Amino acid sequence: MNQSAPVQIVFKNIHKSDSHTLPVYLEGGGYKTLAKVLALTPEAVIEEVKKSGIRGRGGAGFPTGIKWSFIPRNSPKPKYLVCNADEGEPGTCKDRDILRYDPHLLIEGMIISAFAVGSERGYIYIRGEFNLESRRVEQAIEEAYAKGYLGDNILGKGVRFDLAVHLGAGAYVCGEETALLESLEGKKGQPRVKPPFPANVGLWGGPTVINNVETLASIPGIMEAGGAWYAGLGVEKSSGTKIFSVSGHVNRPGNHEVEMGISLRALLEEYAGGVRGGWDNLKGVIPGGSSSPILTREACETVKMDYDSIARAGSMLGSGAVIVLDKSVCVVRALARISRFYRHESCGQCTPCREGTGWMAQIVTRIEAGGGRAGDIELLEELCGNISGKTICALGDAAAMPVAGAIRAFREEFVYHVEHGRCMVE
Repeated sequence: MNQSAPVQIVFKNIHKSDSHTLPVYLEGGGYKTLAKVLALTPEAVIEEVKKSGIRGRGGAGFPTGIKWSFIPRNSPKPKYLVCNADEGEPGTCKDRDILRYDPHLLIEGMIISAFAVGSERGYIYIRGEFNLESRRVEQAIEEAYAKGYLGDNILGKGVRFDLAVHLGAGAYVCGEETALLESLEGKKGQPRVKPPFPANVGLWGGPTVINNVETLASIPGIMEAGGAWYAGLGVEKSSGTKIFSVSGHVNRPGNHEVEMGISLRALLEEYAGGVRGGWDNLKGVIPGGSSSPILTREACETVKMDYDSIARAGSMLGSGAVIVLDKSVCVVRALARISRFYRHESCGQCTPCREGTGWMAQIVTRIEAGGGRAGDIELLEELCGNISGKTICALGDAAAMPVAGAIRAFREEFVYHVEHGRCMVE
């Protein structure tokens, strides 16, 4: 892994002026990979993506090539490709930059992906607040149609793929793939019971692949340089590059594309300008968006930014949203805000999540306000156990994990709040 000369795959064009336009994309070799791919068989494309080892960049981390291979080849129903551009995880803003600055990279990746799975129709489900981004994606789609990269008989190869944008309405739960499909069909955005899985029964009952923006935008680079090349980046079981959205108490917050497996400390110091006030002022890091358990400074000293390393440290890579907290932060207060978010965003379909997120937010907020009671901490831990793994989708887990993680890592702060009615952070 070469940290001194970072490989740019997804962010290779965003530094260019007017990078969102077709002429600039073509100048950088855009759509040339598509022409090469259309000379292959769909099976060969899937094998190359499998060889790359890329895992979904939306948070779940499921191997992309394997996910594509689940699509039944002989289904009589239309097959669909859906791009999840909802990006509702607090702290995450990577997909927004791709949509805003390089929409053609996403479109080329979707055409290649659609060819691989046999889809002739695709949708980009974009978070409703992304006004500029959605306009630029729609403009890029129009440009691609005008030049023959979308529509019927793409590049004269007899391949068809139509693409459209669908705006969401700001519901966090619609980032869950089956809730997204429900919303796309015009229904209330609530997760479906699985099985059946979308690969077999997805959008309008047809076989459906749902991938994240960053995942799809990585496909042209993989197919251009080869799956083996991509697998050589990063570390074992976490290949390639990853965009990390670094925010909070760092000197240079922003999105940084680096190879997987970089140490968290190197990411913060070499790319994000270091922790505000120096490394010794670091209190903890939420490494994968607000749903991932917080890591203490001691854990941050050695942890690597890959799926397995962060899991061993007791958290998860998630969406790659790295939220840095210095010693001025009251963990209880931060958790109260997070808990209120998940209470608000629960769709209410599952009782453990509907009721549990409300109780957790209420108790944590009361503790933070100075009204903590004996037994509150144990009650929160019990609530987390009653929610985790007992809901249709992962929103319940997403609400419980930060609570359980914060208590596990900073229990003394919760105890102090309960016993003294105030924060121990001056």
